[in-house]
Amino acid sequence: MTLSSTEATMAQSTATGVKNIVLVHGTWADGSSWSKVIPLLEAKGFNVLAVQNPLTSLGDDVAATKRAIELQNGPVLLVGHSWGGVVITEAGNHDKVAGLVYVAAAAPDEGQSFLELVQTAPSTPGNDQIRPDAYGYVSMSPKGIFEDFAQDLPESERKLILATQGPQAFTALQEKVSKAAWKTKPSWYVVAANDRMINPDLERTLAKKMKANTLEVKTSHVAMLAEPKTIANVIIEAAQKLATK
Repeated sequence: MTLSSTEATMAQSTATGVKNIVLVHGTWADGSSWSKVIPLLEAKGFNVLAVQNPLTSLGDDVAATKRAIELQNGPVLLVGHSWGGVVITEAGNHDKVAGLVYVAAAAPDEGQSFLELVQTAPSTPGNDQIRPDAYGYVSMSPKGIFEDFAQDLPESERKLILATQGPQAFTALQEKVSKAAWKTKPSWYVVAANDRMINPDLERTLAKKMKANTLEVKTSHVAMLAEPKTIANVIIEAAQKLATK
């Protein structure tokens, strides 16, 4: 009997455990947004790679994530924050992906864009602090970063986020997901109860719709910077559970 590529990936995860973690950042961030989580995962023996999304289009970000997935030797646990949830929803269909972890993240359905998804819930304060430029990209205002994006972080960390934020092409937010990986892959979801960017009630609705293993934390949108140990533990638990299936 010949195993399909998907079956082979899952067989390997059963035999050896999911050791590869690929982290996908969101809008107005970069791979360094995982800087507190990465060493915690590496200390447990995981191979960790943080994607650097170009934020130029959904297709470009998915391609960057798929390249990262394909560099891994064996099955992958794919983790996405915020906009990164849209990316892993599409990229997660890759045969090497054994499971998905969403951290205060968008998880569109098939044929749905990020904007269409967030507009299904009441707007958040952070939405008023989005600033377009002359080139079709959007950024967060200093007020937005300090009061809505990362309001529970020390001032020095908020200043760093402001200085390193990656502007995103507005058209990317209008691109639709073609196939939602969460419909076929085991999923976990971390709800950020004090999120002022994505409505926490929307996050709860998404987690329920996905039938995800769900944890709620009392943090801002950047839960992985506010509570890195908690987020790392969710990722570790997901990897371990996938390994025992």
